[in-house]
Amino acid sequence: METIGFIGTGHLGYPIAENLVKAGYTVKIYNRTREKALPLELLGAELVDSPEAAAVKGGVVLSLVADDKAVEAISTDALLQALGSGGIHVSMSTVSPDTSRALAARHRRQGVEFVTAPVFARPEAAAARVGNAVISGEAAAKDRIKPLLEAGFAKNIFDLGVDAGSANVLKLMGNFMIGAAIELMAEAFALAEKSHMDPRVAYEMLTTTLFPGPVFRNYGAMILDRKFTGSPSFSAALGLKDMDLVLQTARSTYTPMPMANLVQARLTSILAKDIHDADWTALAMGALEDAGLNSVPE
Repeated sequence: METIGFIGTGHLGYPIAENLVKAGYTVKIYNRTREKALPLELLGAELVDSPEAAAVKGGVVLSLVADDKAVEAISTDALLQALGSGGIHVSMSTVSPDTSRALAARHRRQGVEFVTAPVFARPEAAAARVGNAVISGEAAAKDRIKPLLEAGFAKNIFDLGVDAGSANVLKLMGNFMIGAAIELMAEAFALAEKSHMDPRVAYEMLTTTLFPGPVFRNYGAMILDRKFTGSPSFSAALGLKDMDLVLQTARSTYTPMPMANLVQARLTSILAKDIHDADWTALAMGALEDAGLNSVPE
């Protein structure tokens, strides 16, 4: 099996890299904080000291980093030269569509293909390889990297064509809809509590009939349990970053998104209160507190 590079082993990148190692790939890993990747070395991965050292000529490098600045920072001339003609950089990060389009053009000038493949999965779903991938980029490059996505995290892969920004638009749409679902569930469960009914009965009825699916089941349970802080797998800060990108994209396309403004405001309020270790589910605290309800576990 071929040698691949992997850049960024955070909460989400770690289980994906681990799955690739377990699948038999030779994986060269760069992480800014080397210590966090040390357990992967024990599994057989090779740790390297720079993004370009993770690349092999004509090979594939997957990256999963925090934001636009981070993906731009690793996409250096040194990385592109290390990949060389026929190489592929797969960006799995949630970033601006325009950033991906600009990076795709820059990569192509040096003979390297840039494929966007943002991850739809929380870490536990990625570890179980039941996540979803959306991909965009050149057709042959996408065909080549699909087995890596399947081995790493993806149960399903959805192809959005050649525009490098399209997959990022869909990722932002998805994260916006999850954030909106958290807000609407918080408001609905607040109504149940204020009406002196058991919100857990409402949760069971609604999430097994009208609103089935992992978003309503998983996040609904977190809201009922007031599970808003402590080792977040997707932080409020990253959620705010994504809502900022949603609204940036909405402004550039003249798309009114008032619900996105509300979700952004909820997340801003969480961070303004300096709530430590907040998962982005903590945005539900706003609706609960507005209704005069306790937003911490009893």
